[in-house]
This record gives sequence, structure tokens and C-alpha cells, in this order.
Amino acid sequence: MTVPPQQITVLVADDHAVVRAGIRHILESMPDVSVVAEASDGPSALKLAREQRPDVIILDVSMPGGSGLGVLAELRRDLEGTRILMLSMHDDAEYIAESVRAGTHGYLLKDSAATDLRTAVRAVMAGESFFSPELNRPRVAPVTQRESPITRRERQVLVRVAAGGTNKEIAADLGISHRTVETHRESIARKLGISSVAGQTRYVIEHHLKDD
Repeated sequence: MTVPPQQITVLVADDHAVVRAGIRHILESMPDVSVVAEASDGPSALKLAREQRPDVIILDVSMPGGSGLGVLAELRRDLEGTRILMLSMHDDAEYIAESVRAGTHGYLLKDSAATDLRTAVRAVMAGESFFSPELNRPRVAPVTQRESPITRRERQVLVRVAAGGTNKEIAADLGISHRTVETHRESIARKLGISSVAGQTRYVIEHHLKDD
């Protein structure tokens, strides 16, 4: 398929034809977006992605022939410049955390509004991340970075944990020791009352924490 160079090219991977058709309809109402391929399972998603090299891939978390998370890991390795949006019916923190660790650029719920889908595609193309607003809706009172119970350095560690960084990677990135990272993580868990990576990832998302 020949696409004008200004177009954002998209591959949609979902095992339900009606879902793919709905996404195609929404995206192709955008004048600068073209859906260049559709896939119904993991192997075909990988094959088509490597052939088409789209700008954006919308990838279902659960598909036949390999989970979307497994496909995501391969795509991030093979197609460095492609932006990937995970599509899911699950708002569970563990799915979100695993997707973030695997390298997704966004996480979109299947019942999201059409405007959210359009916004998500434009956001990831602009180099930003996007999570469905429902995931960002605070389940507790919002906390600003200034009011946060954790220190600035702990926040830097926490943001990197949520992005899937290992203690070794975080230590190298921040120029501190592996043991210092462990100490910060222990302090974060104690102050927030959250010990799991999934729970800490949700905290980062809900409170819009960023590095600075």
C-alpha cells in the first residue's frame, strides 16, 4: 500500500474483527492517518510489522499465537522507531506494569472513547506516553510532587522502577550505587505502603509523577 510521506501509518492487531474495524473507522476519519495492515494473532502481527514498518502499532494484550506482551518485546527489539500502544480490556495494575516493563508507549482500554484513541496515536507519535484517562483517575486524593511523602531522589527512583528499570540500570542512570537504589526502594515502599512494582507503577500513573 502506497502512503503519502506525511501520513501516520498504523498497524492494528486484535483477534476480534469487529474491534479492528472499529479502530480502522476511527483512525481513518483522521486525514493524516492510514491503517496499512491488520493482524488477528501474534505471528501475523510480527510478520506484518516487519514488512510494513508502521509508525504506530495498536496491539491487543491477549491474542492467539502468543501474548501481546510477548509480541511487544519482540517489536521493541526489531522496530526501534515504531511506537506501540497496548490495547486491553484490563485495567489491572499488573497488566499495566508488565506492559510498561516490556516497553509500551501507551496503554489504552478497549472501551475508551474515540477521542482518546485519536489523542493516543498523536501523543505517542509526538514522543509522549499515553494512558487511558480511566487509569489516571485518582483512586485516592491526588498528591502533587511538592506534597509527595517521598523525596526528590526517591521519586526519580520510583519513576524509573515504573518504567521497568532494574536496580543496576537505575543506579547507572542516576550515578549512585546499587545499594543506595535498594535503600531508596525500601524507603519508598515504607512511606507509600506499596511494596509491589505493579502497585508502585499505578501510583506513578495516578499521581502523574515525572522525573525532573
